[in-house]
Amino acid sequence: MAYVTKITVQKKLKDRYNIFLDKGNGEEYAFSVDEGTMIQFGLRKGKELDELDIIEIQYGDDVRKAYNSAINYLSFRMRTKGEVRTHLLQKEFSEQIAQEVILQLEEHNYVDDAEFAEAYVRTQWNTNGKGPDLIRQELFQKGVGPGDADRALSNYPEEAQTEEALKHIEKEIRKNKRESTSQLKQKLEQSLMRKGFPYSIIAAAIQSVEYEKSPDAEMEALVQQAEKAKRRYKDEDDFTYRMKMKQFLYRKGFPLNLIEAYLQEEAEMD
Repeated sequence: MAYVTKITVQKKLKDRYNIFLDKGNGEEYAFSVDEGTMIQFGLRKGKELDELDIIEIQYGDDVRKAYNSAINYLSFRMRTKGEVRTHLLQKEFSEQIAQEVILQLEEHNYVDDAEFAEAYVRTQWNTNGKGPDLIRQELFQKGVGPGDADRALSNYPEEAQTEEALKHIEKEIRKNKRESTSQLKQKLEQSLMRKGFPYSIIAAAIQSVEYEKSPDAEMEALVQQAEKAKRRYKDEDDFTYRMKMKQFLYRKGFPLNLIEAYLQEEAEMD
């Protein structure tokens, strides 16, 4: 058995109290608690405690500390249960305490993965224009289960996905005016895949826009790309120069007939 011999306020943390006990060998510091724990367990000078009481008090105080840490973590933005658990484990609370805190947070509706998923989908769709595949992946990374993720993403219809994909396409077309039609299409597909759109949406969106260049525009893009290559290969002999120019422009997606026409015109001008 032990007896509470003294309770003092901590100097730096005024809401925490140091508990001193006498276990038969004189007074010694035992542990600290916050005010709520002290009231909950009725700690006062002269109170008798056994080992189980002490374990229960310390466990309860750890839960309160973890709960307060979680509340502070949640004050910045909505979090999933998985994010809260990770936060508490990083703060070196045990898995058991983290689970206890999450249950308390759920009881007060401070964490709700379904609600979080719906808000996250709206934000990533309306603010960042992300596709559903990428959003689903990010929800999983945050600890949202497949059921909650699927229900939230059901509010992101295919029509809206196509609309967002078209916005991205317009930006890519403006940025890649110097690319060949073939390479532009490839870049459009890759960009939309990185944004998390499914192939069915990608194909439908690309098919609905006019991205193919006219022959004149294609030749203009070819000339712009060729100017870069000319500086690179200018010191080669004629045969090697033509072969390397062909390979470079072909890799850029330009058709062979345009490449041959360009090289023929260039040769005639020399």
